Amino acid sequence: MLSGAAYGDAMLTQRSLVDEPGARCVVDYSLAKRAALHSLKAGRLRPEEACDAQIYLRRAARYHGLPTGETCPVCNAEDLTLVLYAFGDDFPNGGNGRARARKELRELATVLPEFTVFAVEVCLGCGWNYLVASYVLGTGESVSRRRSRSSSQA
Repeated sequence: MLSGAAYGDAMLTQRSLVDEPGARCVVDYSLAKRAALHSLKAGRLRPEEACDAQIYLRRAARYHGLPTGETCPVCNAEDLTLVLYAFGDDFPNGGNGRARARKELRELATVLPEFTVFAVEVCLGCGWNYLVASYVLGTGESVSRRRSRSSSQA
């Protein structure tokens, strides 16, 4: 499902980044992204403010990111990479807030009650980065119900 609107030299596309089965509470930040790109083009936002990806985000994009096949809307030289970060209360030791592969997220969604995924697009060339979507995955089972069931099985 691709539809686009010309925006100067760049083409903005609207597509669903969330193709995860069972995703809920989906928030799409494409309108905010469009406003940021418009501010950049109009000169209200400086390139160094928009292209400020930290070294850890760039590393996550390089080693854990998913290629999108879309060209960066700022530099038009590199393809964007999508990085998926997962946050939740039930991650084991130090697993909260890590970049994760889509396959790993799908596996975690079958065993953890609930966690939030943040999808960030990153350009490794110019440093453009933007939160494009967030959504909730997991079994949906309440933590108290899960604890009472596991203690009764012991």
